[in-house]
Amino acid sequence: MRSVLIGAAVVAVAASLVLTFLVGRGDDDKDKRTTTAHESTASPTSPTPVTSEPTDMTGSPAEGTASPSVSAFASEPPVGYAVYADQEGFRIALPQGWTRTTVDSSYGIRVVNYRSSDRARRIQVYQVSEPSPAESFELYLSDETAKAPGFAKLGLETLDDGTFTGSRLEYLADSIRGEPDPGTWHVYDERFVASDSNIYAIAAYGPDSDGRDDELELLNTALAWFCPPFGACDEVGQD
Repeated sequence: MRSVLIGAAVVAVAASLVLTFLVGRGDDDKDKRTTTAHESTASPTSPTPVTSEPTDMTGSPAEGTASPSVSAFASEPPVGYAVYADQEGFRIALPQGWTRTTVDSSYGIRVVNYRSSDRARRIQVYQVSEPSPAESFELYLSDETAKAPGFAKLGLETLDDGTFTGSRLEYLADSIRGEPDPGTWHVYDERFVASDSNIYAIAAYGPDSDGRDDELELLNTALAWFCPPFGACDEVGQD
């Protein structure tokens, strides 16, 4: 199921940073805003512009189709999705036609956000600094970490199975900084050790009003095709 995420030995990275620092254009070191990565997608004074459409596996602008190198495999992403090679070096599957923005991070890769055309749905990818997925969520759920307005935890699942190391948080929020107001947001946030032995997070966001299965589909599809920048991955999606 998760073979694409497991290649090298599973070794959690050690890091001392507790939160991700997001730095907007024009900010200097004294003006850095400390926030958890999945609560903010741009500087509060200068929203990050769309840098490009997601790129496909050949590196050209995405045009709604998967690249031949992916479509030739036995397993393909669901209808309406395509596999993209992100400029940060990872591979991921997401709905066709979404746009991409990035935010600077003081740890690992830049925070990458993909959004639907109406901005009511989002997939976010970033690198986690804590030593393990469990410790990352322990910190996030502690009183030390500010949450989105109206944050309500629905569940936290440990996914460790001996070969895969990860945890998944499900929660609701009244609003997400820098995003529109579709009503209550529903979020799945999974943090996991990838095949390059680094820890990443993929979070799927959407309105709670239309049910919760669509966020789970977004997350599972993204995870099934995720390959980290320095990892060895199967050239097929997970079943």
